[in-house]
Amino acid sequence: MELIVSGAALTVVLEDLVRLVREISTAGDLSMAAASALNRLGRDGPHGLTELANAQRVSQPGMTQLVTRMEREGLLRRTANSDDRRAVLVEATDAGLDLLKRRRAERADALEHLLDQLDPQDRAAIAAALPALARLVEAKASD
Repeated sequence: MELIVSGAALTVVLEDLVRLVREISTAGDLSMAAASALNRLGRDGPHGLTELANAQRVSQPGMTQLVTRMEREGLLRRTANSDDRRAVLVEATDAGLDLLKRRRAERADALEHLLDQLDPQDRAAIAAALPALARLVEAKASD
């Protein structure tokens, strides 16, 4: 018997789960835009300002303001691009990377407590789904 997975049903559950985890997390009181930019820089390394704005789907002036604020907070820094001295690269600082680690650890702990409330069959079903969900993300990333 083949199970049918609905994009709509998956969207609702994932949105609710993300909202729940965000509500639980208090480390580093970042906006969604700031957290997303910091995550991208922490995961992928330095980006040009325009490249980061495009990747985050925000305007360049909006990204410039966000980077300036996060730079003042010590989470990001701008450096000269060795390939083009007129361009600037944006990278996460050690403090920014530490904040990412703390946020992930806090969220992982919160999810562990939620998972502990499930019966073993539900936990096993989630564990079985993780590789497929990871492949889904990887497939989109390779497009």
